Amino acid sequence: MANIKISQMTAASSASGAQEYEVNESGTTKKVTGTQLSTFIRGNVVLGDLSVTASAAELNYNDITTLGTSQASKTVTADANGDVNLSEELKAKSYNETYAAVTSSGGATTINCETGNAFSHVMTEATTLAFSNPPASGTAFIFSLEVIQDASGSGFVLNFPTTVDWPSATAPTVSATANAKDVYVFYTRDGGTNWYGFTAGQALG
Repeated sequence: MANIKISQMTAASSASGAQEYEVNESGTTKKVTGTQLSTFIRGNVVLGDLSVTASAAELNYNDITTLGTSQASKTVTADANGDVNLSEELKAKSYNETYAAVTSSGGATTINCETGNAFSHVMTEATTLAFSNPPASGTAFIFSLEVIQDASGSGFVLNFPTTVDWPSATAPTVSATANAKDVYVFYTRDGGTNWYGFTAGQALG
């Protein structure tokens, strides 16, 4: 019997470990079961045969058992929120931040710190800001906010959270002219109990 390549074999309607296959060894035809083949392959094929230079232990450094959980001794871990944690410094060729536009409703505008680090808000009414979901105390968090007045120059008022501490204890007044752009930066390290606010620029538009 001539040798048959795997690609030339006809698939069975149902396969099992007991299914037999014919192999040719030095001109002698033998029958082996799927279980025997599996055992042979597991016992004789090594990572080097697959051109993999890493060890099995090294490959498993990336194997987190459950998606969205933290696991010790892995290259990268993620907590239940999907936040990735690195035990050492991160050096990147380029760094990008997620941007999100926020809107007001009923005189309130909420900035969810979980959704990004750069935000914009086009004024459509007088509104009061609120900051939600900052990292827990002990982790520093910074975000920027671009405030844009409406095209009609309505001069809507923007009220900042009372937890924000401004230089000289004086909150800025948002520019009132049509399409004016102000940029503010906010920083916390105690889970949002206290925020420090800074004016990066006003009347930019």
